[in-house]
Amino acid sequence: MAGIESRVVLNGSQVSYIGHDCEEIPPVLGRRFAHLATRLDLSFNKLRSLEGLKEFSCLEELILDNNLLGNDLRLPRLPYLHTLTLNKNQITELDRLLNHLAEALPSLEYLSLLGNVACPNELVSLENDEDDYQRYRYFVIHKLTKLKFLDSRKVTAKESLEAKARGAYMKVVKPRDGVVSSGSDSACDETPYTPLPQSKEPASPSGSKHQMLSLLSKG
Repeated sequence: MAGIESRVVLNGSQVSYIGHDCEEIPPVLGRRFAHLATRLDLSFNKLRSLEGLKEFSCLEELILDNNLLGNDLRLPRLPYLHTLTLNKNQITELDRLLNHLAEALPSLEYLSLLGNVACPNELVSLENDEDDYQRYRYFVIHKLTKLKFLDSRKVTAKESLEAKARGAYMKVVKPRDGVVSSGSDSACDETPYTPLPQSKEPASPSGSKHQMLSLLSKG
């Protein structure tokens, strides 16, 4: 326990526990530092659970990049948290994540999901294009109405208007078993999803370019 505390970097109200390969948040972090932490950096570990965050009720910024967090990610209610980064984790289900964030983080203004399959940009697969990514942005902004910054870009007034008008219909979906839902039943060749840099298998050049399509209503 003393060993864990010695690896914590404390700078005022900023607490960092980076690169220690832990799969869960050590309980001692909450007991010793939760009362003073407004910023917590747990990047470059192997986190699969965030159960140990319950005591950090005053957090404003949470950095969780380069972990193993997946679709079962669950955050406690953090009413003051305005910044969350989840870059390079294992999140594939965007809708599920956003519903949870909207409930648990009512003050969220900055979110970054780069490097997850749920964020369809070229970091995940070269077969994603700017249209895929822009539809994703509209959908996220629609679900999280207070966002000011998403991934590496500021949310613009134009994006906010478009998200309000049509964001609900711009969900980017992952094809299952080679079938993509786009308002009618259609099939395409299944293209393997490759996570960011860790993957040693390059994306297949023969797969369909649109491995993630939007459901876009023009009505």
